[in-house]
Amino acid sequence: MRVLVMFDLPTCTKKDRKSSAKFRKQLIKAGFMMLQFSVYIRIRICKGTASANHHLDRLNLILPPSGHIRALILTEKQFDNMRLLLGTKSDNEKANAPKQLTLF
Repeated sequence: MRVLVMFDLPTCTKKDRKSSAKFRKQLIKAGFMMLQFSVYIRIRICKGTASANHHLDRLNLILPPSGHIRALILTEKQFDNMRLLLGTKSDNEKANAPKQLTLF
């Protein structure tokens, strides 16, 4: 399973900008990478719903005081079916693509 976090944080005041930057830095520390602006995905695959929910509970500890943050738990199949409609995959996405072996 994958954990996808989308957010819209205020950046009007210096305090808001600092809070927003701190949240992004903590997301990266927690094992997330930027998929696109304000959309982050957990790099490591979660082994199930319980593991994904655990990561969401950890995110609750670092939430900024204001803004809008949403999270989705996606299965690997749903994530693989995501289509890129415009542009190309970033170098970060290519470097962190899952490297799984299929054994028969």
